[in-house]
Amino acid sequence: MRQFSGFRKPWLYCALTFTVFAMAAEPLVAQSTDESDSTVTFPAAYFSQFNPLTVNDMLDRVPGIDLIRNTRNTSADGDRGLGASSNILIDGKRLAGKANEAEAQLDRISADQVEYIAIVRGTSATLDVQNSGQLINIVLLEAQSQSNLSTEVTGKHFDDGTFEPGFSLAWSGQSGSLTYLLSGSAQPAYQHTYSVEQAVNGDFSPHEIITFDRFQNQTDYSFNTNLTWDMSDRDRLAVNALYNENDPPVDLYRRITNMDSGAAQTTYERESIPATANDWELGADYQHSFTNGSRFKALFIVNERKTDSTRERFAAATPEGPESKNLYLDTKSRYRERIGRSSYTMQLSEGHGLELGAEVAQTIQDSNLKLGVATGGPGAESHGGLTPVGFGNANSSVEELRIEPFAVHNWQINSRLSLESSLVGEYSEIEQSGDVAIKRDFSFIKPKIDLRYDLSSTLQFKATVEKFVSQLSFADFSRSSNTEDDEENTKAGNPSLEPEESIRVELSLDYRLPNDGGALNTRYFHYRFDNKIGGIDISTDDFLDTTNGNIGRADAYGVQLNASLRLGRLSLPNSLLTGSITVQDSDIEVDPFTNRDAHFFPYDRGGYRFGFRQDIPSRNINWGVNFVERIDGNRVRFDIDNRFELAAPGNLSAFVEMVGWFGFNYRVEGNNIKDAGRCYNRFRFAGDRRTAALSEVENICATTGPEYLFRIRGNF
Repeated sequence: MRQFSGFRKPWLYCALTFTVFAMAAEPLVAQSTDESDSTVTFPAAYFSQFNPLTVNDMLDRVPGIDLIRNTRNTSADGDRGLGASSNILIDGKRLAGKANEAEAQLDRISADQVEYIAIVRGTSATLDVQNSGQLINIVLLEAQSQSNLSTEVTGKHFDDGTFEPGFSLAWSGQSGSLTYLLSGSAQPAYQHTYSVEQAVNGDFSPHEIITFDRFQNQTDYSFNTNLTWDMSDRDRLAVNALYNENDPPVDLYRRITNMDSGAAQTTYERESIPATANDWELGADYQHSFTNGSRFKALFIVNERKTDSTRERFAAATPEGPESKNLYLDTKSRYRERIGRSSYTMQLSEGHGLELGAEVAQTIQDSNLKLGVATGGPGAESHGGLTPVGFGNANSSVEELRIEPFAVHNWQINSRLSLESSLVGEYSEIEQSGDVAIKRDFSFIKPKIDLRYDLSSTLQFKATVEKFVSQLSFADFSRSSNTEDDEENTKAGNPSLEPEESIRVELSLDYRLPNDGGALNTRYFHYRFDNKIGGIDISTDDFLDTTNGNIGRADAYGVQLNASLRLGRLSLPNSLLTGSITVQDSDIEVDPFTNRDAHFFPYDRGGYRFGFRQDIPSRNINWGVNFVERIDGNRVRFDIDNRFELAAPGNLSAFVEMVGWFGFNYRVEGNNIKDAGRCYNRFRFAGDRRTAALSEVENICATTGPEYLFRIRGNF
């Protein structure tokens, strides 16, 4: 197995991060550090000079906050169930929601309700969740009665001249023992994509040029509520609800110029894709604290998501000429979850805490797919008047019942060293019915060890070893619509797919510079996969076909460096420079389509980002720029009859914001200012790519153009 030689020395990369410590920190009376657990606290007074309106405005001024918010916990990689980890707590508690979780509330909670913000870097049985890295705890003021009304009006200008308005409204506050937050919004999600595809034949003679315009005229509507009732000093009940609706209709226009005959011949295609999408969620949790310090917690969540779309394609010889329908593709999906989680946390002795509990989750997904094409044969009204295409596994219902008992032990070995160990059992039954009937049982034991050593109150070393089992995507079980290749309408399913298993090792160093000068972090990771999921060949004698399947052993490894530094000593007061670079690689021992080692997404070569923001309190202005870029290479995907190479675009964004007339906050923001296009090459073969000749090379670039936003916010 090929491997970067430097990755065998993770300590070298950790040490490189700290060569930047020579940069001077800007003195600023702000943070305090708890010597016992290295928690960093920012009181509300720290943010007053910046005139924040919401919690998000406060977090933007905290060094190193992007590292926490952009890091997805490995234990939360699956989509189903709830899990034990969360990056954001409010009053030390997680919200009883998945889609309706704490991150989504940060623009709805007024800054004047906050007492302090804490960055928790340790693990403890007193936390409401397992701290897999660092987490943010937002502590609100206690008051007998207070309320706040937050409003936001936005306008987005798109590259094609379209202007779309939006608004949101949030009412939050406290009345006695009841804390409440109700919000609603209507936000534009319009998108115009312009694409050009230039293709040559296998002998590199001109083949065709395709241009298309894709319009998605979408508005996202949402309603959200969070209620917390302190029933007594020891009892707390919280209820959360969410409803979203975002019908995403699409219209697409193609202009196809074919040059195979020498003289260019142009035809036109139009696609109409009406669609509906909505989801809702209801969650509640109850906690009781005992006089001996123990806690009992019970939580439940129910949710549902429905998406329906119908794709119809029409061909014409001229832009306004008569059309003929040649494709009908109807897809329907309904996804439901019912989750219950309960635990009991106790203090065994001084320095030892234990949590015992279980999570039970039922997940159901129903999917239906109908395909009709123009063959000259008899048509069916149920397939848009076209000839139905029959294939297996197009109508499916998949149900999973999963039980996860767990035990988490926290051991504060001494004032600097802590060890969190957990053991999770996963027992599930997956049953598929419809066109295919199959039932399978799975059982896994998943241990995890998290060791943290505080070299000082600001410098922490962390090592994690975890057995991880991925959750299977139900979309892979049955035939589905193919959105990645216009020449392949559907993708085959695989009802025999098994979960990936991996051993994940992570080492990191985290340093908070003195005097709130910034934060530095370096992380090394190595994941060893078994049963890796990738493309496999399921071709028959008459038809080439592929699907997702288990392909064996694979590795992913890399290093991530993060820095967030104040620049006061460089005569740039109240300025924050952020940067991150990830260098990584991956190996599949034997790729089924190449018979050799290959790379896999998302572990390509990595990427980097840089950001700068400055507050000018005397003028009530702040501004900033951000740039994100991927490192080219290793973004190759193989299929049975083609090879796909992707070049990810960078993104340059900038903003300027001020507090002005009537105390409102005004913001102008530009996104994708470089107008970076998403480009890729596809090499098609006249049959199995391992033996067949090259038949076509496509070069495709698509862009949505720059977007500009104007926003006005205010609190009442």
